[in-house]
Amino acid sequence: MKKQGLLVIISGPSGSGKGTIVEQLTQRENFSLSISATTRAPREYEQNGVHYFFRTREEFQRMITQNELLEWAEFCGNCYGTPRAYVIEQLQKGQNVILEIEVQGALQVKKLYPEGVLIFLVPPNLEELGRRLTNRGTEDKETINRRIHRALEEMEFVQDYDYVVINDTVAQATQDILDIVHAETMKCSRNQDIQKTFKGEI
Repeated sequence: MKKQGLLVIISGPSGSGKGTIVEQLTQRENFSLSISATTRAPREYEQNGVHYFFRTREEFQRMITQNELLEWAEFCGNCYGTPRAYVIEQLQKGQNVILEIEVQGALQVKKLYPEGVLIFLVPPNLEELGRRLTNRGTEDKETINRRIHRALEEMEFVQDYDYVVINDTVAQATQDILDIVHAETMKCSRNQDIQKTFKGEI
């Protein structure tokens, strides 16, 4: 029987490089990305069903009411949520499922799935965070300052995560997360059938 996949929950402030790191991870065959639903407007390059499921407020509220979301949260005036069915399906197939979600949603998921692995991604320092946000060229100064302030608030929750990864370079941060996932799959709590195997019970 195929071993169930690992639920990998990645959070971090805007500008920490979550999207880039997740893209690197999902190029590997045993990782699947859970696509979030959101009420925010798509950026120019974003496609519905690829980057996000873009929904109206009314559609999003219906998903909440019908218990179709594993978690949801409101951030900077927009709602974000994780569709439940896809996550469960992929885990049962043995895929490691990545949730790229905000702190509030991550802690909701951890309560439902304590075996999930929470990873907090951070830039090397606050100055670098500001530089990355500015270089994106998608937001005004006021929004960037609001995101930096929000980043400082999110840092207060680092202690609630299992791991913190510093994204100085994409290659190293990606490898750090792969190492974490590899180590987690070897935990005794995830391999309780080993004893039975050696005892000839299965």
